[in-house]
Amino acid sequence: MSHLFQPLQIGALRLANRIVIAPMCQYSADGGSATDWHLIHLGQLALSGAGLLILEATAVSAEGRISPTDLGLYGDDNEAALTRVLDAVRQHSEMPLAIQLSHAGRKGSSRAPWDGGTQIAPGEPNGWKTQAPSAVPHGEHEAPPAALDRDGLRRVRDDFVKSAQRAARIGLDGIELHGAHGYLLHQFLSPLSNQRTDEYGGTLANRMRFPLEVFDAVRAAFPADRPVWMRVSATDWVAGGWDLDSTVALVQQLKQRGCAAIHVSSGGISPAQSIQLGPGYQVPFAQRVKAEVGLPTFAVGLITQPEQAEAIVANGQADAVSLARAMLYDPRWPWHAAAQLGAQVVAPRQYWRAQPREHKGLFAGAAYGQR
Repeated sequence: MSHLFQPLQIGALRLANRIVIAPMCQYSADGGSATDWHLIHLGQLALSGAGLLILEATAVSAEGRISPTDLGLYGDDNEAALTRVLDAVRQHSEMPLAIQLSHAGRKGSSRAPWDGGTQIAPGEPNGWKTQAPSAVPHGEHEAPPAALDRDGLRRVRDDFVKSAQRAARIGLDGIELHGAHGYLLHQFLSPLSNQRTDEYGGTLANRMRFPLEVFDAVRAAFPADRPVWMRVSATDWVAGGWDLDSTVALVQQLKQRGCAAIHVSSGGISPAQSIQLGPGYQVPFAQRVKAEVGLPTFAVGLITQPEQAEAIVANGQADAVSLARAMLYDPRWPWHAAAQLGAQVVAPRQYWRAQPREHKGLFAGAAYGQR
């Protein structure tokens, strides 16, 4: 029996299996609003047979976007556009849908990756002044962000709350807060980006304060029967930066506040990072967090093969595997994994005829003898 294809409970949300589709920015929104690209993109992923689909990093304000073409959920137009997309997806898929709420902080006002990903300076077309814990730029030659004052902190926290309320209205099944990859919440956590001298900077407890305040506010604003969790970078991969010990301390605090799971990634805070890449290179981070805190844990990072994913779950290194690029390359990855591991997966009835003869029973509920 495959461990990867056993159900998983995230709070009150039941996943049919332990394959999670990670958030992947598409840089294809219009004024923060989802477009037909999102309908096609999310639609195909929702037919994949995975246990959970997490929508891409979705900005809680216009200035919180990574790029001018980032998805947002901060205005009525954004809410209406995403509702249209999700309503269409739900007509043909019962896969749970969550959303990653994010604020880019000092990494905002950037070009799309295919346009170089560099910062658009304030004053340039489509550029804006970014915000951060401290007036420290991400890159050496980038414009420094504005350090958030108390009113700014309150405004950002309120923006997260309003986006969470919109997420509830449009029926999303869960919220992941983006506390990883060098974006605003991570910027508060890391001493490389947080040089404040007030109660939001300095000690570990102070640097954790604002991300925890945001979590508390979002948890209170989202229906109690739907889970809220966070994605974290376990290490900055830079000496003197955020590290695994600090991550464990943060996740222990999140658990006490009702966090339903933890999604363990790494890096993103500094161009000076030195990442040691390799298959499953971040899994040991997830393994330690799971062992010491006990929250349902998602592992991510160069997990590409079904046998590899199966071993991660079977050996107790993580409770689920999170796939991003592997799903873009092979949107039917869960089908192929189920076939290799002798498991069963949900597929739309329009595709039942694609079930290989050597894997009869692969598709749950599939009818046979079709003409």
